[in-house]
Amino acid sequence: MSEPLHPAAPHHLPSFITAPGDTDMLMVVVGIVLVVAVLAVGNFYLHLHTMPERMAHKSQKFQFEIVAVLGLLALFTHNHLFWVIGLFLAMIDLPDFGTPLRKIAGSVEKMAGVAPEEGFAESPHEAAAAPLAAAGDAKAGSVKSEAASHA
Repeated sequence: MSEPLHPAAPHHLPSFITAPGDTDMLMVVVGIVLVVAVLAVGNFYLHLHTMPERMAHKSQKFQFEIVAVLGLLALFTHNHLFWVIGLFLAMIDLPDFGTPLRKIAGSVEKMAGVAPEEGFAESPHEAAAAPLAAAGDAKAGSVKSEAASHA
C-alpha cells in the first residue's frame, strides 16, 4: 500500500522526484552523461594538442623533434605560445641544406684529389647504417676467433 501524501505536499510531483529508497534515475543518467562528456572533451583536447606533431611527422626528423619538444613544453607549462610556435613551425617546410652541401663537399674533394673525410660524403642514411654494419662485422669476427680458438 502506498502511504498518503502529507497535506502540505503538492499533489502533482515532477517525474524526476523519487520516493525514499528508490533509485534516482535522473542522477544516474546525468552521471553517465558527465563521465562521457569529460572523456570526450579530454580526447578532443589531446587530439588538438598533438596536431602540430602529427603535421610535422612527415617532415624532417630535426623539425619533428623541435615541434614535439614545444608541444611538451606547452602541455606541462600551460604556456600556449609554445603550442602556437610549434604549429607554425610544423606548417613551414624547412629546406634541406645538409644533403646538397655534403654532395658539393664530396665533389670538390674528388676534384682536388683528396681522399674524402669519413662521414662527410655519405648520405645521412648511409652514415647511420655504417656503425650497425661495423658492429655486425665485429660480432662475426669475434665468433670466428672463438671458433678458431676452440678448434
